[in-house]
Amino acid sequence: MIAPLVCENNILEYIPQRPPIVMVSEILTCNEEGISTSFYINKNNIFVAENYLQEAGVIENIAQTAAAMTGYHAKTNNKEVKRGFIGSVKKLTIEKLPIAEVVIRTEVKIVTEVMNATVIEGVVFQNNKRVANCEMNIFLEE
Repeated sequence: MIAPLVCENNILEYIPQRPPIVMVSEILTCNEEGISTSFYINKNNIFVAENYLQEAGVIENIAQTAAAMTGYHAKTNNKEVKRGFIGSVKKLTIEKLPIAEVVIRTEVKIVTEVMNATVIEGVVFQNNKRVANCEMNIFLEE
């Protein structure tokens, strides 16, 4: 297992998003099957309302975690980081919206890959308790 620590200043090497839409702080672990990231939820984040990260922010965090995995593998193999697009979100369950000013951990595992399409499962944890999960179809641009 590859276990890099990618500080916030370097995360932009692995994802195509730019501030203020960056929803991943660092890569905790990454291998061929999946990735684990962390994200500090700033109270001034564009997806925070009434001190909670809203549903769109949770979905974007999962998608950017998947993007970080793709970007990390591309950089490791000296390839260009490609942009990805969410094709669909399925089985979204938000048990509790994450509170601001706390770090969340997100795990993404690859379910299947076919050509430029990837199906992933994402789970978000706050204080080691699952707060959200979903399945997502992501398409990479050619």
